[in-house]
Amino acid sequence: MNSVENTLKTAFQYVSDRLGDWKVDLALVLGSGLGDYGQVIDVRQEISYRDIPGFPVSTAPGHKGSFLFGTLPGSDLNLAVMQGRVHYYEGYDVTDVVMPERILGLLGAKYLFLTNAAGGINPDFSAGDLMLITDQISFFVPSPLRGENISFLGSRFPDMSEIYDRDLRVLAKDTASNLGIDLKEGVYVQTKGPNYESPAEIRMLHTMGADAVGMSTAIEAVAANHMNMKIIGISCISNLAAGISPTPLTEEEVLLAGEKVKEKFTALVSAIIKNISSLERE
Repeated sequence: MNSVENTLKTAFQYVSDRLGDWKVDLALVLGSGLGDYGQVIDVRQEISYRDIPGFPVSTAPGHKGSFLFGTLPGSDLNLAVMQGRVHYYEGYDVTDVVMPERILGLLGAKYLFLTNAAGGINPDFSAGDLMLITDQISFFVPSPLRGENISFLGSRFPDMSEIYDRDLRVLAKDTASNLGIDLKEGVYVQTKGPNYESPAEIRMLHTMGADAVGMSTAIEAVAANHMNMKIIGISCISNLAAGISPTPLTEEEVLLAGEKVKEKFTALVSAIIKNISSLERE
C-alpha cells in the first residue's frame, strides 16, 4: 500500500467510525466568503479537520476548517458540508488537497457541489455575479491522479469529457431562472497562487477560453470525476481579474463580495439541493 493510499484510508476510517451507519448523499464545498451556509442545515455532527489523522488543515482567510454532517430542511439527502477547503498554494501536496473529496466519495457521496470565489475574466461579468461552471482548465496545477493509481477510487486514465454533469447544469439553470437569479455560465481555470495573476496572464487565459480564474476547485473536480461522482460547480465572481479591474486585488474584497452575495447564493444552493433530492425520489 502506498503512502497516499494509507493516509487516505486512515483518515477515512476516523471519519467513518464517528458517523457509524450514516451515509453521505451529497457533499458541498464552501469557498472563500461563503462559509456561513452551515447555519442553514440541521447539523448531526461536526468534525474538525484538525482531529482527523493525516488530514490537511485550512489556513486561508474565511475557511473554518471542519466537516458538518446533517440535512437541509425540505431535502431527503444526507449532506456533508465542508466549511473551507485546503489549497495547493498552502504548501500541501496535491493528493492532500483532494483528500476531503475522496473521503466524502468513500462515505457514499454521489454528488459533489463545488463553490468558490473567482476573478472574472469574461468582460460581461461583474463582481457579485454567480457563474455555473461548464468546463475547466486545470493543467496549470499538478494532477491529483499523478503517481500510483489507487484502483478502488477509479481507473488509471479517466475520461474528462464531461466533468460537470450536464443534467445537473440544466437543473441549476432552471432553478436559478425560477428564483429570478441571473446565473452566468463559463469555463473556470485554476492557477497555483497564492499571488493573483498578472494582466498579461489574464489576457492569455482569456484567449484560451477561460471566463473565471481561481486557486481551487479544478483539481478537486478531477479527483471526484475519477471516482464517478456527479459534479456541479458555481463560482462567485468576487472581483474583476487583473488588467480588467481598475484597482489592485485584495483578499478583503473577495470576502466582502461573498458577504454581499450570501443571501442569493444560499437561496440558489438550497434550491438546487432540494431539486436534486426530488430527482432522487423519482
